[in-house]
Amino acid sequence: MRTPNSPLSPEIWLRDLFASKAVQQGAVIRRKARDIERYVGMDLFLREIDRRGYQVAENSGQIIIFCNRAPIQWLTPISSQEIGPKPFQGFACPRTPSDRA
Repeated sequence: MRTPNSPLSPEIWLRDLFASKAVQQGAVIRRKARDIERYVGMDLFLREIDRRGYQVAENSGQIIIFCNRAPIQWLTPISSQEIGPKPFQGFACPRTPSDRA
């Protein structure tokens, strides 16, 4: 499926995103949430994140992708209202679309 705003299929967009040098080096990359929705759709994007074992966070419309399997540790205190009662490691990527409801 192609979106009206992109000449690329979602699969090609994802392939290009995850073929970047930063991803290959296990770094962190950032994309706008609206671009992910526009070009791929959040559900397909999150399934690919989960398949790769990466973690992802969102802040103010920006999606931060941790392209490795290392644990994430907050260096500043965060409110449990922001992430819920579970530890941050469990916050990353829901396993199924119904988990996000």
